[in-house]
Amino acid sequence: MKDTIVLYPFPAIGHLVSMVELGKRIICHYNHRLSLTVLISGNSFNSAAINLYIDHVSLTDPSITFHRFPALPNPPSLPPSPTIHPVAIPLESIRLNNANLLQTLQTISETSSVAALVIDFFCHPASPVATELNIPLYYYFPNGASTVAMMLHLPNLHNQTNKSFSELGNTTVIQIPGLPPLRASQMGSSLLDRTNQVYDKMLDLGKNLLKSKGIITNTIEALEPKAINAVRNQAPAIFCVGPLLAEPKDQYSAADCLSWLDKQPSRSVIFLCFGSLGVFSVKQIAEIAVGLERSGQRFLWVVKNPPPIGGGKMQLSAMDFDLEAVMPEGFLERTSDRGLVVKSWAPQVEVLNREAVGGFVTHCGWNSVLEAVCAAVPMVAWPLYAEQHMNKEVLVEEMRVALPMEAEEEDGFVIAAEVEKRVRMLLDSEEMREISKSCQEMKEKALAAWAEGGSSRVAFTELAESWNRG
Repeated sequence: MKDTIVLYPFPAIGHLVSMVELGKRIICHYNHRLSLTVLISGNSFNSAAINLYIDHVSLTDPSITFHRFPALPNPPSLPPSPTIHPVAIPLESIRLNNANLLQTLQTISETSSVAALVIDFFCHPASPVATELNIPLYYYFPNGASTVAMMLHLPNLHNQTNKSFSELGNTTVIQIPGLPPLRASQMGSSLLDRTNQVYDKMLDLGKNLLKSKGIITNTIEALEPKAINAVRNQAPAIFCVGPLLAEPKDQYSAADCLSWLDKQPSRSVIFLCFGSLGVFSVKQIAEIAVGLERSGQRFLWVVKNPPPIGGGKMQLSAMDFDLEAVMPEGFLERTSDRGLVVKSWAPQVEVLNREAVGGFVTHCGWNSVLEAVCAAVPMVAWPLYAEQHMNKEVLVEEMRVALPMEAEEEDGFVIAAEVEKRVRMLLDSEEMREISKSCQEMKEKALAAWAEGGSSRVAFTELAESWNRG
């Protein structure tokens, strides 16, 4: 009976892409002697992008089987709350899909042996199904080991206070083994309020990670040695198999953007991009525009449709909108000789690997961090949501591959003068010369990780052996 590995990603495009890249490594390692199924929840952040990506991968990598759960008929009901966390509904959908998961795994088991169920850490509500069927359970973190360290330590932090991290604010310093000191306000956005619908699930995850067969994380031994050692001292097993990144062939083309870059001088362009869900208010967009214009530097800037007034920094926005309406009057014309603004999306991997790109202003999402590391592009860290504030500290203090973007106000608002300052520093400063040197060293380590005898290849072999032992 042929073995099967079942992957269960969280229904957000960055999480899905990362786990599919893990699946490609699995198929390659086993030389197609094993089957692979990726389960897709019917309720996602961006169904259109996910559907396009799945269709593309199905054509280019037919050995990967996608199985979609039916969409739940209505958005799942949640306990009354003043605010609903953006992740709460997808998490509840994961829980409500457990009946579909159980049936699917039982069906697969009729024709093959399920060697392992690998679930995204956000899919933790599905873990009881693995227990019920006695299937080895592994957690996948598309994030770095720093996030794993944070989650493992969360139960301890929870027991030390009755207050939410948001109440403790900027004055309380949090000490987490393996991480630089963090302010309480820098904990992941889903952890800030212990009364929201996501916190309890993350707390339960922190308690139950150690009961799994192992933790798989998209990082590199040389990138986060302190965090990895801290996790290794607690977890049953941690497998650092990064960098797992989308291949350029899996990104949609944007010839205008890339051809514009190819006409610019070497290392002269600042790339500003803030992930699939990162959005800014019209007021913040105006400050960025003023800062870029005053800097005098070349730039490629991906701008998303601003959220409604009062909306958060994490949400799905319309792909098509009136770009001129959200920009300061005349900005596009005045900067047209040295800047390009594109709506909603750019092929980030290809952009970062262009010779013209000399710096990257990023929201510190982990996929973006790895892509910049592998391209040896220095960063300015501008976190928006999730674990990104913690990533900022790791990038600046531990890895030394980024400058911090400093907010003027508690709500994270950044003024034009700070944007101008950091953009200038990215291309010409003593600090950036040191950061560029670190970036080049990190790139070499990242490339070596999957070479013969490299740390990620060795870790992946150990992971595969754990499945073989079953």
